Amino acid sequence: MISILNRLRRRNSHEYAPYQHLERHFESAEIVRDTIIGLSDGLTVPFALAAGLSSLGNSKIVIYGGAAELVSGAISMGLGGYLAALSEIDHYKTERQREEREVEECPQDEEDEIVEILEPYGLDRETIQPIIDKLKANPEKFVDFMMKFELNLEMPDPRRSWISALTIGLSYFVGGLIPLLPYIFIDDATLALYVSVAVTSLTLLIFGYVKSRLVNPKGALWGAIQTLLIGALAAGASYGIVYLLPSEHGL
Repeated sequence: MISILNRLRRRNSHEYAPYQHLERHFESAEIVRDTIIGLSDGLTVPFALAAGLSSLGNSKIVIYGGAAELVSGAISMGLGGYLAALSEIDHYKTERQREEREVEECPQDEEDEIVEILEPYGLDRETIQPIIDKLKANPEKFVDFMMKFELNLEMPDPRRSWISALTIGLSYFVGGLIPLLPYIFIDDATLALYVSVAVTSLTLLIFGYVKSRLVNPKGALWGAIQTLLIGALAAGASYGIVYLLPSEHGL
């Protein structure tokens, strides 16, 4: 009897447990963004280059040219991500120094800006004044507030530059390796091209779908198709240009 009552008590406790608000927000957005940048370029640029070189009918040329582009592209993309992250840090520091001078030299103007920021939320100056007084007592927090709510800037992670470089560079390398793999195992460049088109097209569809699911779940299917079309357009243009060059120059 006691065991039955205990089971009923446990069941009732679950049925009438208070609702818990669990916030599930998407995190690691910067890493995902860098991965998308690297994979997008890695799947399209080497794919287009391999398709273009395959018109020469030699798989070794495709492998050599694709490998050279793959390595140089990964380094270039990684370096670009590194420099971009450094520029974000420099930009933040420059804006913060400017904001520190304004808080020190033009405090009244900064107070008016706080009112302008918060008034659209239905807060008048009388309601905001205690907040202003509290911020004035701590100039560093005052600057923090203005950086975040006036300029929409936050201090980037100092490690961000290296993380961004590695993420973009490795993503580009992995993405670019996929369209080149068929040429490594198949001597016939034309056959390797068909296999590369099939494999890369499937990869582009999957990548486009996953990418869209992360940023816009409702448009996941269209995102997959759009990614595939972009890759196909780049590859087709590259193939056509390389195919037509010999006839133009009589080579």
